[in-house]
Amino acid sequence: MDGDKNEAKGKVGDQVMQNPQALAALQGRLDSVTHIPSVMESLPKSVKRRVNALKNLQVKSAHIEAKFYEEVHDLERKYAALYQPLFDKRKDIISGVMEPTDEECEWQSDHEEEEELAEELKKKASIEESKQEDTAEENPKGIPEFWLTIFRSVDMLSDMLQEHDEPILKHLKDIKVVFSGPDQPMSFTLEFHFGPNEYFSNTVLTKVYKMKSEPDPEDPFSFEGPEIVDCEGCEIDWFKGKDVTVKTIKKKQKHKGRGTVRTVTKQVPNDSFFNFFNPIKVSSDGELDEDSEFTLATDFEIGHFFRERIVPRAVLYFTGEALEDDESFEEEELEEGEEEDQDEKSDEDEDEGDYDTKGGQAQPAECKQQ
Repeated sequence: MDGDKNEAKGKVGDQVMQNPQALAALQGRLDSVTHIPSVMESLPKSVKRRVNALKNLQVKSAHIEAKFYEEVHDLERKYAALYQPLFDKRKDIISGVMEPTDEECEWQSDHEEEEELAEELKKKASIEESKQEDTAEENPKGIPEFWLTIFRSVDMLSDMLQEHDEPILKHLKDIKVVFSGPDQPMSFTLEFHFGPNEYFSNTVLTKVYKMKSEPDPEDPFSFEGPEIVDCEGCEIDWFKGKDVTVKTIKKKQKHKGRGTVRTVTKQVPNDSFFNFFNPIKVSSDGELDEDSEFTLATDFEIGHFFRERIVPRAVLYFTGEALEDDESFEEEELEEGEEEDQDEKSDEDEDEGDYDTKGGQAQPAECKQQ
């Protein structure tokens, strides 16, 4: 009997699949079952009117919020001027233009063990200094490879860094963030200051990030503050044969008629951090393919990271302390995940131990006797 029922069900299923009208009717029923009416659909007309009024208030609130972020940008500009003398002094110490005083070099450790270690290091350092005086060894100037060390340490930047970029970044003296003026469209500029080098004649390479802080007329409720909408790089004046963003390849071509072979050289794009200064252009209609959108979004993220993290906290990324802060939360999540797995395994073991031999089923936790 069961076989006859299953066979009948199979025939009905085949008929439905072969009949488009029946299939459409079935799909319509499924849609009606899965469709969950929104709150607005269930409201009386008079209440809907009032909800629409609340939406209009929300739009006005979004525009006020936009003004708030404009004032925040003005405040950032004001405090950037207060930070800059400190950043200028940082640049001078890194480049070796100035030597900090003994008082400025004192650093109070929070841990006694580190203080003891520091004392030992001081003793060793004094011994090493005396040896250096004897051998007349040259003392390094400033803090060598300061910015290059940061590039190597931060994953987001090291992914862009190529081996042929490193000799150039050794000449990087400073990175600055410059905010747009009061009467200019909202933006910020990253300035990469280089010392004289054999690769290009520019002393400063710039990247401008254009921002928007106003609700989208078509989707005002999506507004969550200023967002980067475009970026603009700069022209790098490479010396001949020093452009690391391109590579020269040789290709052999054979003439179809004469059979002669010639070698043609041409330049093709090459992976390099310095492609950062030649970003994807956003078209007037704003349409980009999926890969371009991802590349541009990554570019915006990197620009924001330079502005918010790298430039203000450079020394902590050099020492690695900022990296520990960035990674600590992820490490805690992994530890919690491992603990959860262990808890799940122990729960499974307990469930197996509480197996009900009468019913042939494991008892739910709430049914277990305490």
